[in-house]
Order: sequence, then structure tokens, then C-alpha cells
Amino acid sequence: MRIRPTALPDVLLIEPRVFEDSRGFFLESFNRRAFRDAGIDAEFVQDNHSLSRRGVLRGLHYQIAHAQGKLVRVIAGEVFDVAVDLRRASPSFGRHVAITLSAADHRMLFIPPGFAHGFLVVSDVAEFLYKTTDYWYPDYERTLRWNDPALGIDWPTTDQPLLAPKDAEGASLADADTYA
Repeated sequence: MRIRPTALPDVLLIEPRVFEDSRGFFLESFNRRAFRDAGIDAEFVQDNHSLSRRGVLRGLHYQIAHAQGKLVRVIAGEVFDVAVDLRRASPSFGRHVAITLSAADHRMLFIPPGFAHGFLVVSDVAEFLYKTTDYWYPDYERTLRWNDPALGIDWPTTDQPLLAPKDAEGASLADADTYA
């Protein structure tokens, strides 16, 4: 397993070793020891699975209390995945990293607590799995506006994405609840 920093060093790209032959493939998607050796000493408490069609944008979500770290991956299709640093004390506050994740490349991202997260489906459908380091608390859930010009995210679409009502009403970075 290869684990390396992205443009935002706290967000880590994970490339598992994939063993393929005529029968299919095998990969190790999580190994606590390997993750700990790479500086990810997270305890995951919840697994989530979503299926979305082309053009669906989910996010940018975070919890202002009970902040969640996330280990994300795609098991069918392809997404444009985004993490935004919302830690005011961080030198990368307000900056984002965007990476295409797909079932074909098997790559994963570890997004630590303190980041908003979202993705846009760029294939016909996508199945998305993620582990979280804390439980979902709807009272603390917040949404950052996906198209806030202050974020400068270059989403790979010219169309209006399909959004849940809460995602369409997300806060701008200037108005968002953030972390210390």
C-alpha cells in the first residue's frame, strides 16, 4: 500500500496494491498497521455506502461538532472528489484538493477531521464507500456551498449538478461555521 500526501498534506492519497489475474482482482482496502505507520491513527466507527447517477453532487458536508475523518473510495464508476480545509488555524484554511477516484484505479483518500467533503459523479453511476471516525449527528451537520467563488473549485461540468436541497442552500466560506 502506498500512502502519500496531496496538495493539502493532511489529506492523504492511498494506492493499494492490486493483485489481478484472469479470475479478477484482490486488494487490501484497510490495514490498521499500515495506516498507523503512515500517520493515520484513526478509529473508524461507521461505514456508509451511496449510489448516485451522473451529475449528482453530494456535499460539501462536515459536522461542526463531532468532526469526522473519512476514508473514501469508489467501487463502481468515477467521481471528482473534493476536500476543503475548514480549520482556521491551518495554513491551508479555505484551500481545497480535488482528485478523481474510480473503481478502475482503486485509489482512496483519507480526509482528516476539520475538512468539508463532497463529490460529483462523472460516470453514468457511481457507488461510493466511506468510513468515518465519528457517528453522524444531524444537528451538527453543515454544508459549504459547492460553487462558492472563494473556494475556486473547478468542477468538471458545464451543467447545473443535481443537488439535495441542503446542498443547494450551503453556506459560503465567509459565512460558514468553521473549526478553531
